[in-house]
Formats: sequence, structure tokens, C-alpha cells
Amino acid sequence: MPTGLWIALAAVVIALAFGAYRAATDGRFRGTHALSASGPDVEGAARPVADDAASVPGTPTAWDEVLASLPEAGLGERATFVQFSSAFCAPCRATRRTLGEVAELVPGVTHLEIDAELHLDLVRRLDVLRTPTTLILDAAGREVTRASGAPRKETVLATLDSVVAD
Repeated sequence: MPTGLWIALAAVVIALAFGAYRAATDGRFRGTHALSASGPDVEGAARPVADDAASVPGTPTAWDEVLASLPEAGLGERATFVQFSSAFCAPCRATRRTLGEVAELVPGVTHLEIDAELHLDLVRRLDVLRTPTTLILDAAGREVTRASGAPRKETVLATLDSVVAD
């Protein structure tokens, strides 16, 4: 077999393997980043928030500072979906619809969409590598988990169930 055919065959196999990997991991919620677990600091570095301080009602978290700078934003009573999206992202529209439906379905859950292009400093601080990226914050404003890609409604509900369990 000629060398060019071997190269073409290898490229197809690599492309199929990468596609299978992306299909298996896209939209799956997994653990959070240690740096962003307490939320971003105003100056740009992550700052630790003590668990006992963040759980006291009325104690401001780093997310409160970020959300105060965004119009019509606020933490949900039980959980908050923070979706990073961009204008020309087709999966972002599907994610917006899915998270909006879940937020309407589950009381005390809020959906907040942030335009990644307009908030590049926040994107960098939170290590958001692509859109859509969805972060789930607990009632205290701490990042619990995140997903890159468009999650399915069943996956969001199952993950949210473990977050808001009383």
C-alpha cells in the first residue's frame, strides 16, 4: 500500500477517535477547578472563601461581587446555572433553552447567561475554554460542578438533584 494511503487511513482513524471522545464527554458534568471553587476575586486572582463564612446567610461571596456587575443577575435560593456563551454558538442556544426549562421546573434555581466575548477577564479567571460552558453554583455561591458543551436535560436534572438535595 502506498505511503499516502497509510497517512490518509491514519488521519481518518485519529479523527474518528477524537469524535468518539468528544461525543462521550461533551455536556457531562464533572468536578470543578480548585482555583475557581471559591469564585473569582475582583482583582483577578482566586480568593479562598471559608466554608463556614460562605454558608452563613447574608455573608457576601466572590460571586456576589461578580453578579453585582451584571444586569438583572443574582444567585438562586437553591442553585444557580451560570452559562458562558457566545453570539455565534449554536449549542449555546440549545443549552440556554435546556437550562431555562430546568430553572422554571425546579423552584429556587436561577439561570444566568454570560456573554463570554464581553466578559473575557471572567472567562480567563474561571478557566472557561469553550462555549457553552455551564457552571452550577450552590446556594452559597460556590462552584459545585461544570460542563463543557451542551448538556442534556436529563443530565442537568440528575446533577442538580445531587446539588440541591436537602
